[in-house]
Amino acid sequence: MLTHFDLVEKALRGEFLSVEEGAFLFREAPLPLLMQAAHTVRNRYHNPNEVTWIIDRNINYTNVCSSGCQFCNFFRGKNSKEAWTITLDEMCLKIDELFRLGGDQILLQGGMHPNYDISWYETLFRALKERYPNLKLHALGPPEVFHIAKISGLSIKTTLERLIAAGLDSLPGAGAEILVDRVRSEISPAKCSADEWLEVMHEAHKLGLITSATMMFGHVETIDERMEHLVKVREIQEKKPEGAIGFISFIPWPFQDEGTRLAKRLNRRFSTTTSEYVRMIAISRLMLPNIKNIQASWLTTGIEAGSVCLFSGANDFGSIMIEERVVSVAGSHHSADSNQLTKAIQSAGFTPVRRNQRFEHLG
Repeated sequence: MLTHFDLVEKALRGEFLSVEEGAFLFREAPLPLLMQAAHTVRNRYHNPNEVTWIIDRNINYTNVCSSGCQFCNFFRGKNSKEAWTITLDEMCLKIDELFRLGGDQILLQGGMHPNYDISWYETLFRALKERYPNLKLHALGPPEVFHIAKISGLSIKTTLERLIAAGLDSLPGAGAEILVDRVRSEISPAKCSADEWLEVMHEAHKLGLITSATMMFGHVETIDERMEHLVKVREIQEKKPEGAIGFISFIPWPFQDEGTRLAKRLNRRFSTTTSEYVRMIAISRLMLPNIKNIQASWLTTGIEAGSVCLFSGANDFGSIMIEERVVSVAGSHHSADSNQLTKAIQSAGFTPVRRNQRFEHLG
């Protein structure tokens, strides 16, 4: 039987680890060994002295969603007195602030609104691009795309083609949670299945869209199911057309459980220690040799824990959070401006390098 040293050597050779091998490493390998191996892999892809970051803005266009996920405190039903959709003018005020702060990209996400079909999004995207020609739309996510296609009576491919024509620049990896249907049936039964999420991403890659992949862990999933998630993401990346970027980054973050229906239903609290989070970052780097960038999610773990991840396989520190309205209502209260984020990178011993969504370095 292979030891954890054998498996680390296999990963260092760039070979794919299986679900069972990844789970064994996660459970048995000493954390310093995983950190060292993951940092070695990270330094093969990137300048060892640099850590990237970005200025963008998260804009939630509506809180109306029919998904009813057990982990989400953000959504409301369409008839709720607390339901809202922001106006175009309200959105533009937020974009104006983003440009004043030096950014040019918005992460535009909402929910699975029962009344918003493809034409609603096309109208919105075109209006934004007409007013802001240089704006980059990093928008929606596979569950929203799947929902839009379904209520519009369109294929995934046609839906994506029309969204791209209207101004979609890249597709976030939202709504992945854990890409195992046993888990999804418990925490997000109304959301698209694991295969449907992966299908949207595969179609996006075939159309040349840059995408990211995510994982929300630390709830009802097993360690093996986390590894299954990583393998499925890796397999979709292997299927991308030659020359396509596909998944440009992977971002795992721990579940924030404060006040969620999942925590109430199961009558328990969920928490992820810093060491477990660092371990998950390192394993992600070792399991995903065909995805270039691993991002440390300081938003959910804090700057200090995120900084440790920069020595554990992560090369990117994500974005300043001008506004965040989803995980903050489930217990995450970390924030940082440009100065704080760059100082944190420098304090860890790296040079901060600002980037865009394509991970191109900016001056």
